Amino acid sequence: MSTFYFFSTGIALLAGIAYIFPTWRALYVASSVPSVLFLFLVIPFISESPRWYLVRGKINKAMKIMQAIAKSNGNNLPEGIILALDDEANDASNDNQSSSKEAVSGSIVDVIRSPVTSIRLFLAVGISFTCSVVYYGLSLNVVNLETNIHLSVLLNAVAEMPAFTITAVLLDRFGRKPLAIGTQWFSAIFCLTGSVVGSVRMWEVIKMGCGVLGIFGMAGTYNLLFIYTAELFPTVVRNAALGSATQAAQMGAILAPFVVVLGGILPFLVFGICGLVGGMLAYCLPETLNKPLYDTMRGIEEGEADWRIT
Repeated sequence: MSTFYFFSTGIALLAGIAYIFPTWRALYVASSVPSVLFLFLVIPFISESPRWYLVRGKINKAMKIMQAIAKSNGNNLPEGIILALDDEANDASNDNQSSSKEAVSGSIVDVIRSPVTSIRLFLAVGISFTCSVVYYGLSLNVVNLETNIHLSVLLNAVAEMPAFTITAVLLDRFGRKPLAIGTQWFSAIFCLTGSVVGSVRMWEVIKMGCGVLGIFGMAGTYNLLFIYTAELFPTVVRNAALGSATQAAQMGAILAPFVVVLGGILPFLVFGICGLVGGMLAYCLPETLNKPLYDTMRGIEEGEADWRIT
């Protein structure tokens, strides 16, 4: 979750870079430099997760990653420890674990076919879409506020940082579901307030404050949404489910500018409605705090067989 601090820091720096490079071509080149640095300085040092190796039958590589993690924490793996998928954990045959086994695969088709994961996918996609419309819409809506655009972007970015801290602290105390609902409805309240505030002099400052608080709430949602979505699906289809939710978020980001150009009270009104709808969708999801993180479709279907939308 700490990676989101870098995200908001990047937006804050972007306000300064845009001030220095006012033309879009120069800004495009300047903002592309971090991507090149990331490609050469970060990517080579990132490994796949042990679960990813495990579901693909690469036991030795999974064990090496686990040993490296233990070593980095100043610990050692106990002798005789084995790695097993959730639906194999009670299988006695795992006592003589081989160095490789047949890979377990899954796709988005498997997610849709399962009655447990298909509902979760629909809800996760809907939340990602509405969240993205509000988050990016509020960021772009600074053009309608008649305030300094660079200052407004900077304030929006700074407002996100305490939201990340608060959600990180409260996530394991109150759970994913209450925070997902609360942060979206918090954002919705201030967006709806912004839709009824006037557009002259001091009211513009109040409207900007509503926008800052609105993006504060939705930044909190974004901070926990990736973790929440990942915990809703088993390892074999987690990337497919996250990819679908991310694609929905991108569609929301594409739609956001069209909402912004409506002008007047409509952008804040649409953002408020999206926040309310997103919170309602989150209400239908199950809580994942202190629940097992499943590896296979069989594991989640057996473990969550009694789950229903409540």
